Amino acid sequence: MSKLECRELTKKYGSITALDHVNLTLDAGRIVGLLGPNGSGKTTMIKIACRLLQPTSGELLINGQRPGRASKASIAYLPDRDFLPDYMRVDQLVRYYADFFADFSKEHAHALLDSLGINERMLLKRLSKGNREKVQLVLTMSRQAEIYILDEPIAGVDPAARDFILRTIIGNYEKNALVLISTHLIADVEPLLDEIVFLKQGHIVRHGNAEQIRTETGRSIDELFREEFKC
Repeated sequence: MSKLECRELTKKYGSITALDHVNLTLDAGRIVGLLGPNGSGKTTMIKIACRLLQPTSGELLINGQRPGRASKASIAYLPDRDFLPDYMRVDQLVRYYADFFADFSKEHAHALLDSLGINERMLLKRLSKGNREKVQLVLTMSRQAEIYILDEPIAGVDPAARDFILRTIIGNYEKNALVLISTHLIADVEPLLDEIVFLKQGHIVRHGNAEQIRTETGRSIDELFREEFKC
């Protein structure tokens, strides 16, 4: 069973501390919201998990091991910005992913793209922003990964596209996998979440079962977020 653990995880950029001795355990079979304002440390944590950054001290473990080749093979990562070569056609991108990831299902990707009405002969750069976002998500969710890490998957797209993206996430991840979603749009993702983590200035200020937190506080996760991070 997949697991992500932070043990005294610390990351500094010069005099700025992005993560400050964070301790956290996230288990498989859960959809977890990693929530906080800009500068809270969310993307830094994600990049350490994906071995794009190294911690200053402490450690982050994927299935008991530090991020490396094995963890890269088990993590499906969707960054918070365009990352695919836009000179390629959509069908070429499907083959590109199949070449890189042994757990990628071309059949699943083609089926999702067809359901969206996306012409796979189109160049990525010819698609609308919303459709580019969808293509990136389809490629990510067509892997049979142990951990899915989605950084702002619904930012910058219209409400209809958000609905599709959320349906795609909930309907296509491996049920024994861990799904970690980082977003500012709490109200949109709240119905998906089993668990939430509030990050504030590099510290965890709230972590727990989403339903239990709502029951104990009598408030939605969105309301608690707005109160915790109000200007």
